[in-house]
Amino acid sequence: MGAFGFLWRWFVLFLSLCDVYWLCAICILFHSNKNMRSETSLHAALKSWYATPDGVQEAWIDGYWIDVQIADLLIEIQTRRFDVIQEKLLRLLENYQIRLVHPIAAEKWIVHLLKDSESAVNRRKSPRRGRWEHIFLELVRAPSLLAHPNFSLEILLIREEEIRQDDGRGSWRRRGVSIIDRRLIEILERKLIASPSDLRQFLPPDLESPFTNQQLANQLGINRSLAAKISYCMRSLNLLQTVGKRRNAILYSILE
Repeated sequence: MGAFGFLWRWFVLFLSLCDVYWLCAICILFHSNKNMRSETSLHAALKSWYATPDGVQEAWIDGYWIDVQIADLLIEIQTRRFDVIQEKLLRLLENYQIRLVHPIAAEKWIVHLLKDSESAVNRRKSPRRGRWEHIFLELVRAPSLLAHPNFSLEILLIREEEIRQDDGRGSWRRRGVSIIDRRLIEILERKLIASPSDLRQFLPPDLESPFTNQQLANQLGINRSLAAKISYCMRSLNLLQTVGKRRNAILYSILE
């Protein structure tokens, strides 16, 4: 009786472990399929563009889905929120070369669809134009990634379509209009940032040192908020240092 009870307990434990295994497998598949269903056309198009004949899309590497794998290079395409994938990248960077790709819309066309329809009401060009410096809007969330020797960042200036639908479920700022998709029209330019020192190209060559964020903003033709993000990232990567204040403005000097 004692032997039977011992075997029975091990049998129940075995079934429990099987249930946990299959539950984990189902959760992984569900999460993967959910991500694929919610993937924008822009993201899918960039994956196909980067996946050369030797590339593999949706590769399963060390417990993570990777957009594209080309030999030892892992390519992740992230349109926003670098901090969301920072932990994933830091773990993979221990054993792999990783390139993070971020598209910036240098030219955007807004397409409005009717409610519950794919019929376009109108198509207009957005007055907003993305530029290289806008990479810092995302890099500010995870600047330390660039300090890793296995990490590189590729910035794309693209022409895209933003698909909107008047379904009443969007932001109040757009009066309920939802952004339901982004479509790639054309890749215009590419810029590779392979190390922190490559960020120096974003500083004006005639920038006086020390300088304030307002001075940097004026010379680049951007707003002060974006200039502050540039300074923060470069200071985090030991490209700039603070050297005091001018009234209430922090002074930065360039480290050689």
